[in-house]
Amino acid sequence: MSPFTTVAAYVPPGVGMLAVGIVTEVFGPHGAALPGFDFTLCADRPGPVPTDSGVPLSVAHGLDGLARADLLIALPGAGFRTPPAPAVLDALRTAHRRGSVVASHCVGTFALAAAGLLDGLRATTHWRFAELLADRHPEVTVEPDALYVDEGSIVTGAGAAAGFDLCLHLLRREYGAAMANAVARDMVLPSHREGGQAQYLAAPVPQDGDDERLAEVLGWAREHLHEPLPVTELARRAMMSKRSFARRFTAATGTTPHAWLRSLRLSRAEELLETTDLPVEEIAHRVGYASAAVLREQFVRRRGVPPRSYRRAFISTP
Repeated sequence: MSPFTTVAAYVPPGVGMLAVGIVTEVFGPHGAALPGFDFTLCADRPGPVPTDSGVPLSVAHGLDGLARADLLIALPGAGFRTPPAPAVLDALRTAHRRGSVVASHCVGTFALAAAGLLDGLRATTHWRFAELLADRHPEVTVEPDALYVDEGSIVTGAGAAAGFDLCLHLLRREYGAAMANAVARDMVLPSHREGGQAQYLAAPVPQDGDDERLAEVLGWAREHLHEPLPVTELARRAMMSKRSFARRFTAATGTTPHAWLRSLRLSRAEELLETTDLPVEEIAHRVGYASAAVLREQFVRRRGVPPRSYRRAFISTP
């Protein structure tokens, strides 16, 4: 693996300040335990850039700053309905041809589509504008409900706070679970949400005693991953029927109990593979799988490589 060290974010006119804050927070300095990314904000030209808050943002670098980035992130701007200037599209294409990972947050995906980088690929954007993206770019398979979509050298993310999910996914993919979890803890965020998880919850969980019981059960499950944890047991602890528990769980988390547990088990397995020399069989038992073979099957589905290959890759990463 070759983790990125140089990160550049393209700041369009009318840029969302939340998006700027997200990428700056994730890839800015976090202390000696985390890599010091070479991070820059780049605009069409150096100088003040209007933002959605009405307060201009001073950007020191023009498009030339995108040329050396290992990771380039196109941020959302107010004028996304109009294609970016040809020079911006050329810069995106050039970075991709050079081998950079090119990502987008929210309606920044429209810039990648306009550059032709999403042709034949899956992508996501803010759910409000997914239909517009699909209408304008029928060659792109738009996934309106996904938090982020990873197509290898192209990664697209949903809107607003889902930018954190996109950035943490990129960290996890390139630097591993331990690194992503450390950054998430620093920002007091969930360590990992699957890309296919729903962008928003159409039916919020009612604010009653069931909420507290559900939260307690989720916390208990995190501490007991070595156990089987059938849904019937989780429902019993929440003092709900299995059907009511599953419904409330999905309303609260945007995913099913089985998918949530699988993600939690595999995330913990990744961290143990990176930070310990425990045998894979022991790791499998610690995260609740009956054998190393079962862990391997699930791990390959998620990561595309078996646990031992994953461990070797991150041990050899500087």
